[in-house]
Amino acid sequence: MVSSVITSRRNPLVKRLRALSRREGRDVEQILLLEGTHLLEEALLTDPPNLDLIATEIWIDRHPALMSRLPSGTSIQPVSEEVLTAALSTVSPDGVASLMPMSQLPASPSEPSFLLVLDRLQDPGNLGTLLRTALAAEIETVWLGSGADPLSPKVLRSSAGALLHLPHQRLGPDEAGALDQLEAKLLQLRDRGVQVVATLVPEASAARQAIPYWELNWQCPTALVLGNEGRGLHQRLQACCSHSVTLPHSERVESLNVAAAAVPLLLERRRARMTSSTQQSV
Repeated sequence: MVSSVITSRRNPLVKRLRALSRREGRDVEQILLLEGTHLLEEALLTDPPNLDLIATEIWIDRHPALMSRLPSGTSIQPVSEEVLTAALSTVSPDGVASLMPMSQLPASPSEPSFLLVLDRLQDPGNLGTLLRTALAAEIETVWLGSGADPLSPKVLRSSAGALLHLPHQRLGPDEAGALDQLEAKLLQLRDRGVQVVATLVPEASAARQAIPYWELNWQCPTALVLGNEGRGLHQRLQACCSHSVTLPHSERVESLNVAAAAVPLLLERRRARMTSSTQQSV
C-alpha cells in the first residue's frame, strides 16, 4: 500500500519519527524505529517480518529486490529527502527508515545457559559493539542494568541490528533499581547452578582469586558479568558472582575498553566447544 509523497517537514510524520527516536516515544507506541537499509535487511530476517516503510522515491527505485521482499500489505510512505533528514537522528540518512512493533523482538528463554549481564554501561557505541559480539558468540539473552538504551537508534546502528535477533531485558530504570534487580536475578542463577562470572581488571582481581579467562570451564552454564566503563563492576554484583576471571594484558595500559575486552571472553565458550568437538572426532 503506497501513499502519496510527503514533502513538507511540518507533516505529523516528522514529529512522530522524532518521538520514536526517544525511549519515551517508543514506550508509548511500542514501535521501534529502524534507520537505514541495513537495519531494514535485518528486520526482514525476522519471522514473520511486520514492517511499515518510509523511504525516498530514489531509494525505492534503487532497491527493487528489497521492495519485493516486503510482506504483502506493507504500508509504504514515500517522502522527500528533506523530510527524511528532518525526521531521523542519522546525520546523512541513506534514504529509508522502517517501523517494527516491539512485540516482534525475540523473547528470552525461560532458563538460558549462556547470558551476558551488563552493569550500567553508558556509552551507546560500546553497548552496540557488545551486543553484536554477543550475537556472534551465541549468547542466549542479555540483561542490562540501567545505562544506555539498547533500542536507541545509535545503539541499533552500532550493533548492526543485533537486538532484532538477540533477546534482552533492560532493568531499572534507575541505577538503584537496576542493582536491586540484578542482584536478585544473579543469586537466582547461582541457585539454579549457573556459574556467575565477574570480569575484573588485573589489579582488582587479587582479592577475588581471579583466574585467567581461559582457565574457566566455559562449557558449564555461564553468566558473564561486565562492569561500567568508568567504575567497573559494582561491589554488590561482585558479591553475587561465584567465579572471577581476568584478561591479562600489558601494564602499559591501565585497563581495556569494555567492548574490546568482551570479545575474547564471549568467544572463548565457542572456541572451547569447537576444540572439544575436534578432539572427540580424532
